[in-house]
Amino acid sequence: MICLKLCIDLKTMSTYFSRVIKAGGKQREFNFRQLFHEEGIKYSVDVPDDKGSRITFQMINDKEGRWKTIAQPSVPWIEEAEMDLSNAIRDNG
Repeated sequence: MICLKLCIDLKTMSTYFSRVIKAGGKQREFNFRQLFHEEGIKYSVDVPDDKGSRITFQMINDKEGRWKTIAQPSVPWIEEAEMDLSNAIRDNG
């Protein structure tokens, strides 16, 4: 019973971390938050744009083991930084 409660508590915990990644010709701080969903783990990621507004998107692990953006914002520099974002998640885990 104690093990079951501990497992449930561990499953609801989130991991937060930030990485500075060059995207769109600038160093930008990306904030990552690990989330659990029915198909496994995904990350919610946010980053400020050039005007200081937050852009939020999610990343999931594909069949090849790479982290990919889903529900992509129409921001080319986020798409261009996808490999670096994937590496940041992999290195943190």
